[in-house]
Amino acid sequence: MTEEFLKPLEEKTLAEKLFLLRFRVDGESHLILNKEVCWECDERVCLLICPSGVYRWDEGKKEVTVSYEGCLECGACRIACPQGAIDWKNPRGGFGVAYRFG
Repeated sequence: MTEEFLKPLEEKTLAEKLFLLRFRVDGESHLILNKEVCWECDERVCLLICPSGVYRWDEGKKEVTVSYEGCLECGACRIACPQGAIDWKNPRGGFGVAYRFG
């Protein structure tokens, strides 16, 4: 019986893991990007650090866009942004990501 608990977990891709999440989207973003400060940034670490791809480069507008609806609320973006251009707060109560199965 103990051997069943010691078996390794099934390997899943990132897409499969993200599929297990449930999002309750608020009409108001909990991520505010200061575009004036962001414009001066050459590194754009936010494009690389976000595991769910919330931040994307819009080639047409020549700016970073934010799709807060898929945010995993890890906070990596606010820590990694060298310019401090990201104002991150927790979503309002009842909104945001809901993790299932651990």
